[in-house]
Amino acid sequence: MTSPTYAARRGQLETYFDRTAADAWARLTSDAPVSRIRATVRAGRDAMRGTLLSWLPEDLSGARILDAGCGTGALAVEAARRGAEVVAIDVSPTLIGLARERIGPVAGRGSVAFRVGDMLDPDLGRFDHIVAMDSLIHYAGPDIARALAALGSRTSGSIVFTVAPRTALLTLMHAAGKLFPKADRAPAIVPITTRGLARRIAREPDLAPFRLARTHRINSGFYLSNAIELKRGRP
Repeated sequence: MTSPTYAARRGQLETYFDRTAADAWARLTSDAPVSRIRATVRAGRDAMRGTLLSWLPEDLSGARILDAGCGTGALAVEAARRGAEVVAIDVSPTLIGLARERIGPVAGRGSVAFRVGDMLDPDLGRFDHIVAMDSLIHYAGPDIARALAALGSRTSGSIVFTVAPRTALLTLMHAAGKLFPKADRAPAIVPITTRGLARRIAREPDLAPFRLARTHRINSGFYLSNAIELKRGRP
C-alpha cells in the first residue's frame, strides 16, 4: 500500500506531465531546437540515461526490465535493443501515447510493452532489473525508501535509479527556476542526501538483500542528478 504523500505527489505529477507540460516535455525529449537552459537539461538526461544503461548487463536477452517512469520511452527502447523484455510504465497517458507513436517496431531481440499507471503496481509482476530515471526525484526520502522496498520485493537483480542531491547549487537552481512561468514549472524536486537515503534503505526489510553498489553524479547546467545502484547479493 502506498502512503498518502506518495499518492498525492503522484497525482500532481500526472497533472503536470499529462496536461500542463506535455508539449514542452515532448519537445525536450525530441531533436527539436530548445532554449540554452533546456539544452543543458537534455544533455544531462542523455548522459544519465547512458549511465544507467551501462550499469545493466550488456546482453539483456530474456531479461525482464521495468522502466519505472518511462516518459517517452528512450531508455526502454535501448534496453529492448539489447534483448530485454521491457515493461515501460508512466502516469501520463499523453507521454505514453507519444512514446508509442515515436518508437514503432523495436529492432533487435527484445520488446517494449507500454502501460499507463503506477510504477509500484504489484500486478506488473517480477523483474530482473528495474530502472527509475528521474521518476523518484519529486518524492521525499521516506517515500523513496518505501517505493524502493516495494520494487525490491519483486526484483531479482538490481534497481538503478536517480535522486536529486542536496547541494547549495541545486538550491540556487531551484530559486532561479521559480522565475519561469508557473505553467513551465514541474512539481518541486526534493533534494536528499545519499547518506540519509542509505539509512532509510537499511531500515526496509525488503531491501535487506540489496547492497549499495555504486553512485554517480551528473551535472549539466540546469540538470543535476545522482545515480544510485542497489544490487542484490554480496559483492
